Amino acid sequence: MTALLNSLLSKRNALRALGAGLLVGSSMLIACRPSQLSFKGVDITGADYAKGFSLTDHSGQVRSLADFAGKVVVVFFGYTQCPDVCPTSMQELAEVKGLLGVDGDKLQGVFSTLDPERDTPELLKAYMANFDPSFIALRPNPEQLAAVTKDFKIYFKKVDGKTPTSYTFDHSAGSYTFDPQGRVRLYNRYGSGAAALAADTAALLKAN
Repeated sequence: MTALLNSLLSKRNALRALGAGLLVGSSMLIACRPSQLSFKGVDITGADYAKGFSLTDHSGQVRSLADFAGKVVVVFFGYTQCPDVCPTSMQELAEVKGLLGVDGDKLQGVFSTLDPERDTPELLKAYMANFDPSFIALRPNPEQLAAVTKDFKIYFKKVDGKTPTSYTFDHSAGSYTFDPQGRVRLYNRYGSGAAALAADTAALLKAN
């Protein structure tokens, strides 16, 4: 009888030890799990599109996300003769940089033209200067343009004007945000506002 009691006590103690071990292990797992960030923009972390770019900028230099390691990169597609969406979006991005204060230099604005025919390097450089001289403009050739807009799921369609050179474009109006490691994290809807984009940028910089 004594032997039976001792056996039961031994099994109970073993189960208690196992339970305590599982509890500690579970706590460690929770503690080690990366905290989930809450964004104002659309969280697309892990997306299999918008993987990056390798395109010539307005200075003739080939650029990729690797050039901006350690920075949050916001990529927008448009054209310099766009009457409203493009200048509004780029001005908003410049406001974001101001809202970030001392971390403003950790934000990189990237504008990719949908209109390489009219958007010359000189014009693109001047266009960027209107918003922030640190922002860069990319000028893909027609083949590159087709590939990069497909990868970023950018819709654009040429709309004829009264003359051969007065055409416009219907195009997607959102932008993409990449974290300091070069991973796509957010899709930013047009009109979300500088404050929302600044908050998301600050969160990504803090998590870096």
